[in-house]
Amino acid sequence: MNPVGRTYTIRVRGHLDEHWSGRLGGLTITHDRSGTSTLSGAIADQAQLHGVLAGLRDIGAVLIDLRAADGG
Repeated sequence: MNPVGRTYTIRVRGHLDEHWSGRLGGLTITHDRSGTSTLSGAIADQAQLHGVLAGLRDIGAVLIDLRAADGG
């Protein structure tokens, strides 16, 4: 595990506006051709991961996939 946590990728339905990045732990938001958004970046711990997921819930995003990108 890297010193700042694990790297995650989270895919949600629709294209999220970039302004949500700050509310979602500073994750990078990429718009995919399939009409989804991929959020990626380091998440320090389980508490921060739960905070990001709660933030996605609060803005009405539909979770499609969640993966630890480092495979660990």
